[in-house]
Amino acid sequence: MSESVYTVTGMSCAHCSAAVTRELTAVDGVDTVEVEVADGRVTVRSSAPVSVDQVRTAIARAGYELVGA
Repeated sequence: MSESVYTVTGMSCAHCSAAVTRELTAVDGVDTVEVEVADGRVTVRSSAPVSVDQVRTAIARAGYELVGA
């Protein structure tokens, strides 16, 4: 199992968290997603390799932006 932590901008509520979680869990290989809205931290745990581009695309589909990765 692999774990990666990302910073996402623009999230401010439970709806934001749900949208990011929904899009990331749809990515092949992603097992769990934890979102900390207050500091923009998103932790992704996966059983298969997940590229930063896949994460960036999923977060963009949710309407937010991945920072610095």
